Amino acid sequence: IVAEIEKKITEAFEVFDRESNKTVDVREIGCIIRSLGCFPNEAEVQELLAQIEVEEPGEFIHLEQFLPVMTKVLLERRFWPIPEDVILHAFEALDENKCGYITKEDLVKHLTEE
Repeated sequence: IVAEIEKKITEAFEVFDRESNKTVDVREIGCIIRSLGCFPNEAEVQELLAQIEVEEPGEFIHLEQFLPVMTKVLLERRFWPIPEDVILHAFEALDENKCGYITKEDLVKHLTEE
């Protein structure tokens, strides 16, 4: 099961590894964690970053440093997914016309202006 989890983490990490050099920008870590079905708040993301042993503190995180920390998080089921009813409530708040969908334009407006 650990091998499966590590493969899943590596695949998620590689999506954000733009240089294909097993590193990502530290600002991408929250997105990677959330893409794995974990939903920590920003303070919890910062706590995880503090656990990652970084040789040279800076702007990049290496996969080999991220992998053991994230593997432990997934094995412990540390961050639960957001409940469906909360997501549905958020969607309904954005669906002002109650038509069952949100246009791209409306979503961009909500995310950038409101």
